Amino acid sequence: MRIHNLYADAAGESHFRDVEVEWVEQRNASRLSARLPACGIIFRETGGEYDLSWHPAPRRQYIINLDGGVRITASDGESRVIGAGEVILVEDTTGKGHLSQSVAGQMRRSIFVPLE
Repeated sequence: MRIHNLYADAAGESHFRDVEVEWVEQRNASRLSARLPACGIIFRETGGEYDLSWHPAPRRQYIINLDGGVRITASDGESRVIGAGEVILVEDTTGKGHLSQSVAGQMRRSIFVPLE
């Protein structure tokens, strides 16, 4: 399972990388990861006209798209569409941040899981 990760380097430039989930347990027909720390859950509904200028993430958090998608552009120029059912760990809490834009004018429902 791949998780997108958006992070800032020492100069404040944001970049993408992929993180693979590490499986630590097999139970029946399932594989499980280790329990990861989190400190809450936020439900979000974003309109289809969403087009946010440069901004850093407000906190380190996982974002899980339930439906719809979001186009995120890192300050290094790489752009990714994070679709329905995909997960991104945003950690670019300093520097220029990133751009966020709706995809095809669709509303998006997502869950934010803050880590701090």
